Formats: sequence, C-alpha cells, structure tokens
Amino acid sequence: MGDPALSRRGFLAASAATGLGMTALSGCGGDSDGGGSSGTTTVEWWNISTTQPTKDVWAALAKQFEAENPKVKIKIVQLENDAYKSKMTALTASGKLPDIFHTWGGGVLKQQVDAGLVEDLTDRTKEWSGGLLPVAKEPYLIDEKPYGIPFDIGMVGFWYNKAHFKKAGIAAPPTTWSGFLDAVQALKSENITPIALAGKEKWPGMYYWAYLAMRTAGADALGKANDAKDFTGDEFVQAGRHLEELVDLQPFQKGFLGAAYSTPTGQAATVGNGRAAMELMGQWAPVVEADAGKGLGDDLGFFPFPAVEGGKGAITEVFGGGGGHALRRDAPQAAVDFLKFFASAATDRRLVEKTGVLPVVPAAEDVLTDPNLQAVQKQLKSSTGFQLYLDQAYAPAVGQEVNDSVAALIAGSKSPQQVAESITKTAKEEQ
Repeated sequence: MGDPALSRRGFLAASAATGLGMTALSGCGGDSDGGGSSGTTTVEWWNISTTQPTKDVWAALAKQFEAENPKVKIKIVQLENDAYKSKMTALTASGKLPDIFHTWGGGVLKQQVDAGLVEDLTDRTKEWSGGLLPVAKEPYLIDEKPYGIPFDIGMVGFWYNKAHFKKAGIAAPPTTWSGFLDAVQALKSENITPIALAGKEKWPGMYYWAYLAMRTAGADALGKANDAKDFTGDEFVQAGRHLEELVDLQPFQKGFLGAAYSTPTGQAATVGNGRAAMELMGQWAPVVEADAGKGLGDDLGFFPFPAVEGGKGAITEVFGGGGGHALRRDAPQAAVDFLKFFASAATDRRLVEKTGVLPVVPAAEDVLTDPNLQAVQKQLKSSTGFQLYLDQAYAPAVGQEVNDSVAALIAGSKSPQQVAESITKTAKEEQ
C-alpha cells in the first residue's frame, strides 16, 4: 500500500482549502462496530443522493436492510456533490473514512487505496460480485483488485427539448460539431436559450472540454496525456478553441456563471422548466430535471456528443462513469452485507424502476422501459471507447485543475493554451 502519510500528503492542502477543521470530522470509521451493550452494529453510509425520488428510495432500502438485519443500524449521511467531495478530501487527509462511501473510482479512489484507507473487496465479495456487469466494475479496479461495488453505470450526453428543436427548425439532433453550433444559432434566432450550464459548480463545464478533447485527439489521448503529465499537445489546445467557439455564441442562460446544478434556479431546473433547450449531463439528468423543475415528459430526448470534423475521435467513444460504494479498511461485516443487499437483482430492479439508473445486474435489464435511458444503454453497449470523468480519473489536484481551468476558459479569463499549460503544470507537480 505504501506509506499512508506520504500517500495522503496530496490531500492536506486541499482539505485546508475547504476550511474543514479536523474537529468537524466525527463519527467516521473505527467507532461504528463498537456494538455497545445492545450488540447493535452501526454502519455509517455516506452518499450524494440528495434529490428525489432517489433520496427517499435509498432511505427506504436502508430501513428494509435494518428490518432484515435487526442487529444493524444504518446511519445515512447525504451531501450534495461538491460538498461531498470537499468533506471526503478532508476525511482522507485525516485518515478516517466512513464505513460505506460513494465513489466514482479512478484516480481519487486510487489515492485513497494507496493511503491504506480502503478495503480490498476481493475475498469479501467474490461469492456474489461475479453477477455484476463487467463494464460497470472497471472503474473500481485498482491493480486488478476490486475496491468498490457499482450501483450505476452510464454516460454523459445531451438532453434536449424536442419542442424547442422543432420550433427552431432543427429536424434531427446534430451529429457534428459544426452542426451543433448551427443548432445553437437556430435556437437563439427563435429567442430560445440553447444551453443551461451550472457555471458555479465547474464540473458540468468540464464535460465540454473533455468530450472535445476526446473528439479531436481520440478516446485514449486523455489517459496517455495523464500518464505523460503533458496536456499541451495541439489537439488539446484545439479542444479549447472549439469550446471557445461555443462560448462566443453566448449560448448559456442569463447568470450561468453563478448557477448551481440541482437547485430550483440551477441548470437542471432551467431545462426541466423549459427555459433552455439543452444540457450536457449524465444518465441521471431526467430525474434531477423533474425534481428541481417540472420535467419535460415526452418532450425530452437524448443524443450523443457530436463528432468533430477532422478529429481522431469517433461519436461512439463515450465519456462518463457510474456510481459505486467502497468500504473503509477493516469495515464491519455488516457493511459488506449491505453492499451485497444493494447489489442484488431485487434492489437493482427497484433502483432502475424508481430512480432512473441503468442496471448493473443483467437480471434487472427487463425493467428498463424509459426510451431515453434505453437510448443511453444502447449507446453504451455500442461504444468503441470509454473515458471516466476527468475529476475522478485523475489525481484529485489534477482533476480540480481541469475543472478550474475550463471554468476560467468559459468565463473568458483563460485561453485554450493557458488551460493546457495549467493542467500540465499541476500534473507535473503531482509526480
């Protein structure tokens, strides 16, 4: 595992920046299996399911597990995406993680594993984890060993308002970048805001640069650049220039730089209430649009990120990931039992039916009836390349710099060349 103190060093500065003192970090790991005189094991479960109906569905599943396991108490801690990342950065620096915690896998999970903080699930889940879709398990494999169990898998693409497209005379979703820019202009000509963006949270903007980098340089390029600690290649600069082309059209809603993602006035609600024609988001988008706003019902459609003319990437190469759960090192058996319960076909069917996730258990595919989610699943199954979210695939500092630099480009304070140089500088400092 290496030296935990050295492995956690990269987290210390970030945790200080969050303003979270170690005295605020309590109840995580170590204490949950104390039992007490009642013999009850309390398992702390941290997740990011703060929107409906997922929040209530997950709470009900915890209650069901408790009913089936009377000696176990599930303590749920639910945090919004960015708040969760900040808290987990601080917890990792402190060396004390929750019993069960949300993970996207990739470089963030690897740093936690290298710090000796995460349970190797090879032996503790081998009797049942073989029933999960292999592609869904890949983000959680570190040195070929499983450190997380998936509950969702999917991809980022454009969710759009069919009625707005029809009004703007857009006969079909665009398949090329130039066609996409034309669609943006057509929407603007009808006084329709083309795109909603949560500029305040930065990670939604990163999706554009990541996809454009994949389309110009190919699906493998982002991984190779991370390995080489060099993002200054011409194709990465071109990706930034293509994003500049979009920004110059002023496609986003008024006040987008201060907009959050899932708030009543945020990105998802802006699309869900019909105030913008599109958003670039993951497979969870319909649920959040309906929770934060009204939802579009039959007017909602999905299409993959367009190809860039002359680029090395293909429209069948996808960017995304899923959600999974990991365990702190030496977590109680009750935590493993809960992962097994959550990964069962019965639970997966419930998640697919009630929360709009894509199935990770093949036996649950028969309940996937939503046409848009079927379209996402079809695109995933036919994909010719896959890239995990950059702020999870890379080391935390590098992922954060990607988010920050792309946000600066969108705000007009960084050039495409400066974005590439800033990410490269941070990557080299992480060596």
